[in-house]
Amino acid sequence: MGSPKILLFLLFFLFPTLNAQKHCQISMCGNKYIPIRFPFRLKSHQPRRNCGYPGFDLSCNKQNTTVLKLPFSGEFYVREINYVTQEVLLYDPLKCLPRRLLSFNLAGSPFISAFYQNYTFLSCPSSYTKSRFAPIDCLSNSTHSVLATSSMTLANQILAESCKLMKTITVPVKRPVQFNEGFSNSLNNDLHLTWYEPDCSICELQGGICGFKSNTSKEIGCFFNRENSRSNDGLQIFRIICLAIAVPAMTCAIGIACFACLVDRSHRGHARRRPTAVAAAPDGLEHSIVMVGLDDSTIESYEKVVLGESRRVPGRNDTTCPICLSEYCSKETLRCIPECKHCFHAECIDEWLRLNGTCPVCRNTPSPSPAHVNSDSDRANSETF
Repeated sequence: MGSPKILLFLLFFLFPTLNAQKHCQISMCGNKYIPIRFPFRLKSHQPRRNCGYPGFDLSCNKQNTTVLKLPFSGEFYVREINYVTQEVLLYDPLKCLPRRLLSFNLAGSPFISAFYQNYTFLSCPSSYTKSRFAPIDCLSNSTHSVLATSSMTLANQILAESCKLMKTITVPVKRPVQFNEGFSNSLNNDLHLTWYEPDCSICELQGGICGFKSNTSKEIGCFFNRENSRSNDGLQIFRIICLAIAVPAMTCAIGIACFACLVDRSHRGHARRRPTAVAAAPDGLEHSIVMVGLDDSTIESYEKVVLGESRRVPGRNDTTCPICLSEYCSKETLRCIPECKHCFHAECIDEWLRLNGTCPVCRNTPSPSPAHVNSDSDRANSETF
């Protein structure tokens, strides 16, 4: 008894939906690819019931052009339908949209404009407007030119001269004019309209198709066929896998970059404070250190200089320490070798001279400063006597 009841339940509730989906396939006018589906319905191609929302009926003319008829504004041709943003683009069959805008009315339709702007239409003598302004060609003739502007200041200025006021109307526009644009002939562009009910944007964004849930319900649902469902599931799984790989990889990369930055800073500090390096001895040989440098008293006898704000270095020197390759900064202490006049960071040259008895630039062997030699001579003489 359970199985027949379940089967009856499925047939009763699912068959109307499946039946509605079967009879509400996507249609179009001829080979002009404007897909027509819910909430729109193509008359004479799709059943009236359940295939379209009230007010969204479309038709095909003899040229297989998609036509939308507004209750109080007549027929317009459809340029494009965007089901995700819920926007429809319309244009005038006679290619004179400004003439239609003079009596345009969206009452009784589900469509509205995202923005509205007040425009003043003026009729001026052609001799007055010739080569000065951009008239609306389809409303103008050999004797009079029709101008339109969103600027009341400009409209009043022209009215004070030789033009007449035709009408000031609220025009649906794609986006409002932020600054006075002067006289406009761009009102012949496509008409951008949107709708808010039914709201199928999320369903369309997910790859589904909107529609009534059943033949007897006006509740809106979102439907997916098997191929779309599998495709969406596969895409969702792919996104999850990519996210699972990308997050740890990015975390690891950031960690490595931070570690490299810290190591680089550490090496720079050691390079400045420990400028000398000892070459590795060959395998099997004992390391031996031969002290051939100068004693501390000799090193201390060399002149020290504290750099000022100008960072001017005495002698024939560059702005960079030849040992640690760092630029000199103000208030740093430098030591200069008296004979060759080469200067270095005091801490760099002190450690160098303790291990090497030559100038690191010219490789000359420095001697103690004269003051140091004189003091040593005096000390020796006093000891002799």
